[in-house]
Amino acid sequence: MNFLRRQPPNRDVQRERRDWVLDQQRWKHERDIERGYRIKWGYVAIAYLVEFMVIGASLAGAWLFAGYYSDGDDRAFYFMLLAPLVYAAVELCRVPLGILARTQRSWFVKGLAIIGIVFAAGVTTKSVSQLGEMMFHPRLMDAAKAKTALKDAQADRDSIDTRIAAANARVEQYTTELEQIERRSAENSSQLAGLPAQRCERVYGTNSRGVRYSNLKCVTDPRTATLNAAVSKAGADRSAIVKELEEARKARGLLDRGAADRKVADAEQAYRNSVNRSQLHSFTAMVYGVDPIDVSDAQVHAFLRIFVFVPALCAAFASTILALSAVSVRKTFMDEDDLGAAVNPEATPYLLASIAEGVRQEMALAQPRPVTRDASVIPLERRTAPVVPPPPPPANTSGNAPTGVTA
Repeated sequence: MNFLRRQPPNRDVQRERRDWVLDQQRWKHERDIERGYRIKWGYVAIAYLVEFMVIGASLAGAWLFAGYYSDGDDRAFYFMLLAPLVYAAVELCRVPLGILARTQRSWFVKGLAIIGIVFAAGVTTKSVSQLGEMMFHPRLMDAAKAKTALKDAQADRDSIDTRIAAANARVEQYTTELEQIERRSAENSSQLAGLPAQRCERVYGTNSRGVRYSNLKCVTDPRTATLNAAVSKAGADRSAIVKELEEARKARGLLDRGAADRKVADAEQAYRNSVNRSQLHSFTAMVYGVDPIDVSDAQVHAFLRIFVFVPALCAAFASTILALSAVSVRKTFMDEDDLGAAVNPEATPYLLASIAEGVRQEMALAQPRPVTRDASVIPLERRTAPVVPPPPPPANTSGNAPTGVTA
């Protein structure tokens, strides 16, 4: 089991690896100093991740949008996908433009990069706002359909009295016509029954050939045919009026005020359920302080603009701001020369003297201090008593030399 034991790390390898890492960091630092800026690539990666998420969601939404509104036409479907592809390519330029706006030294190029950022943000705002509208569209359509059904039910209830009166008048009309037809049919039948019966008699004669014949001749009252036609017409009219009367009575039976009220109540409940499922209606009602079912379409669409365009603008500039913040700019030696940072030659001696004085003080403080026998420290900067010079000899006013002094 010795081969399973963990071998101790090789210090030479670790030392070389550490030296390599330090050299690499030193090289990067010198490169950043020479360029005058430093890019934090972790933030840039996050910005690109946000960009790819926005682009993926925009393309997916465009695909669903084209499939829903192309009505099965493949050519129209692919035509509707061309513009979103171009928009995705434009959106991909925002992060590089943000880095260029921070790293370029030319203000003209910076201005062009900023203009490009604004244009690309406009495209992103359009794509994200379309996604936001598609998010609220199904619930808004359900609420609109429920509201239309409620208005139809309320209109039916408001016009129920007029329709009931019209249906009653129609039933009464058909009933009156049926009574008239039945009365006329009865009169014709009674008149037909009062006519004399058909009379028949034997007729004798000789034809052109001289042959005698004998026939039975029946004579009918001429009013019989007229009365029979009138009776037949009355029967046909009665059948038609009976059918119309049944339909009118059936239509009148459907006109019930209680049923209309129940229909309105059901439609109102369905509309309230649709509104409660709509987050946009709930937020609009909360802002305006009204019941969600009383929110108007103008208020909903006004709040829809806030819910769609404001997040779209935030999504358009979020990754760009992150890319701008990922670049840290510092002054380079070239910038300092451009700013006119130069040393005056006349001030050089004073500058060198102050530096030398500082070095001498640091060296004096760094020297070790001697220790006495009783372990006390003898300060190196201890001052000795000043030496007082002897007083000068008194002045000789007599002109003789002082004692011990030769002329």
